[in-house]
Amino acid sequence: MMIRTAIAIAAVSLIAACGSMSPKMPTYSQAALPAAVQVPAGNKVALETVGVGEITYQCSVKKDMAGQFEWVFVGPDAKLNDRSGKQVGKYYGPPATWEAMDGSKLTAVQVAVAPHMAGSIPLQLVKANPAMGSGAMQGVTFIQRVDTRGGVAPAMPCAPGNLNAKQIVKYQADYIFYKAM
Repeated sequence: MMIRTAIAIAAVSLIAACGSMSPKMPTYSQAALPAAVQVPAGNKVALETVGVGEITYQCSVKKDMAGQFEWVFVGPDAKLNDRSGKQVGKYYGPPATWEAMDGSKLTAVQVAVAPHMAGSIPLQLVKANPAMGSGAMQGVTFIQRVDTRGGVAPAMPCAPGNLNAKQIVKYQADYIFYKAM
């Protein structure tokens, strides 16, 4: 009887322990991405986030083209959430800055972009500058922007009548942070 009780207690404990364990998150795969925005070998995923927010555009005169106008990217303003929806940071600019809730932050230099689906900003690969402050952003080497939705320049015309006007568009994108192995 004592042995059965001990076995039953051990089984219940094991089941409870397994039930409280989080499933291991699979490593982000770059296989389906265009080569231009793939992260170089020697780097591994450190953090996966979903950026949800807005991009501001401003109606401006086209550079070196007097009399022609275009919507120009001004900057982003987004929350960075983990895969469960908890905010772990923010993304804002200019300059484009990724900041963790622990206060560590970094800027980056664009390496490449590749088109995504119609109506969405392109996929992007950036090389991180050294982080400011210690924390989650320390040691980040690259950031990929993937699975983009929305965020393209406004459909309304940019013309002399609305020169310098700003428009805000909604967007969402996954930001995958890498560190050297």
